[in-house]
Amino acid sequence: MDIERLADRRPAWVRGTRGRVAGIAVAVLLVVVLAVSCSGTGDDGTGVPVQDGAADAGLTGVRAPSDQAGGVLRVVTGEVDSLDPQRSYLPGVWNLMRLYARTLVTYSTEPGRTGDLVPDLATDLGTTPDGGTTWTFTLRDGVRFENGRAITSRDVKYGIERSFASDVVVGGPTHVVELLDDPENPYAGPYQDEAADKLGLAAVETPDDRTVVFRLRAPSPDFPYVMALPSSSPVPIENDTGGGYGGDPVSTGPYAVTSVDAVTGIVLDRNPQWDPATDDVRTALPDQVIVRTGLTGVERDQALLAGSADVDISGTGIQTPTTARLTGDVEGGAPLRDRVDEVTSGVVRLLALPTNVAPTDNADCRAAVAQAVDRRAVQEVLGGSGNAVRTSQLWPRGLDGGPDEPDPGPDLDAARKSLAACGQPDGFATVLAVPDAATSVTVAEEIAGQLAEIGIRAEVRPLAAPSFYATDVGNPDNVAANGFGIVLATWTADFPTPGSFLVPLVDGRSVSPVGNTNFARLADPAIDGLIDAARAAGDPAAARSAWQEVAAAAGDTGAYVPLTETRVQLLAGQRLRNGVVMTPFTGYDLATAGVR
Repeated sequence: MDIERLADRRPAWVRGTRGRVAGIAVAVLLVVVLAVSCSGTGDDGTGVPVQDGAADAGLTGVRAPSDQAGGVLRVVTGEVDSLDPQRSYLPGVWNLMRLYARTLVTYSTEPGRTGDLVPDLATDLGTTPDGGTTWTFTLRDGVRFENGRAITSRDVKYGIERSFASDVVVGGPTHVVELLDDPENPYAGPYQDEAADKLGLAAVETPDDRTVVFRLRAPSPDFPYVMALPSSSPVPIENDTGGGYGGDPVSTGPYAVTSVDAVTGIVLDRNPQWDPATDDVRTALPDQVIVRTGLTGVERDQALLAGSADVDISGTGIQTPTTARLTGDVEGGAPLRDRVDEVTSGVVRLLALPTNVAPTDNADCRAAVAQAVDRRAVQEVLGGSGNAVRTSQLWPRGLDGGPDEPDPGPDLDAARKSLAACGQPDGFATVLAVPDAATSVTVAEEIAGQLAEIGIRAEVRPLAAPSFYATDVGNPDNVAANGFGIVLATWTADFPTPGSFLVPLVDGRSVSPVGNTNFARLADPAIDGLIDAARAAGDPAAARSAWQEVAAAAGDTGAYVPLTETRVQLLAGQRLRNGVVMTPFTGYDLATAGVR
């Protein structure tokens, strides 16, 4: 998932601020403190009980555990792109959807293991008789939509078919399209299905009401993770309103969306058709969930501090003005730091050195760039170790079993030798393409200054954020035509597996003319073969070792220079109970959260 690809749909606080805007943020902070502090603090008017807990309590344990039901869970966030499960591409919204959009499998609520999958609507994690090409799932008995109708395998198939309707259902993940579509006979989605038998997507079979069979184009051991995305949730065909479905999505979970308003927010009330006996994941403790949307980062922080909000699902963590308060106390003498969980987010900032642009088409020239980079200086530009962790590997820290992590500093002598080896002893000129977002531009300017020390003259060229990943660097021909020898990008996987992170970046067969994520246009048959071997490895330990080989081989090409991985500090609201950090969504899991 390209973080800044979503910049056109995300508020300004996500993209970063500089100069005068930072001063405005401080002024807003003071206004919000006054406004929120004067508002009501509890849903029953009795004040705000301060939660117990310690720093990082929600990472491997449960923050303020409680099994008491009742109350209103008050959620804050920035933007909500869509409440339609097939149209959303924001992890914070996916967290919200755990309350009303169940999937065949989902993420565990076990502290410290929230990246693992567990059965949800299905009875197991799926079975495959042929190494990942064919997958079969069986639905549980007794699962129903909010209208009382039983959920069938055909509803699961129909929900997946909606993702193929790219003219109507716009914006969500397309993994199912890539895995299930037939290039010789593309499926256009259910709204354009002109087949006489109306059987729909041929790659998904429903032999009975409880069985769904998927026949993939190629083996995919990560397929259950695709089924855990909200875009794989069932949709009743009789309630589908096409592009307007997000206005009133039909619930399969413990809550249903009952109101959507730009001012008052999103209201979710209990779904009486939800049977807890069919759900081992969700505790559904609050009586109601209210989501206030469109708030800036400072506003969200202040709502959490003042007690008018319980949890922020935006995934961006606390803002700089709030960070400065972490060493202080709050009312009652409890250190504010005790309410914070620090998470490494999986968002990796990296340089891509396109192999179809001279002179970075030369491995020695690419090596010179990597050897000149000072990651420590980049980390400082990003705000220090609290905001970014240095990394030199194509492997997020949250994934176990990664390659050994060296922390190389700049080696300018080695860089100059590499320049001589690539025939550019005096350096070279190139363009450093970057999204026109303040933080990214600042990092790019720092990198350009470092490269200048060895004679590499990198022109920092900010490009419009909305088109950056789609067409500017997402079109390899455009990259070559404009001489983008260096691309500064951020990248995170849609699900926590090595393949999900690596394949879009390094598989030469993944290169596409629009929305290309292989930013370096790395096309190495040897690496492609290693990817195939990793996918075919049946044993988990063997698969992990195979993916390590992929990461190492890709790193050896010098086509990517990892810089940092983002760290996020999550602040728990004063009333939040059962706070478990859901690492795939970089937030507290709404499926188990309570307030009593």
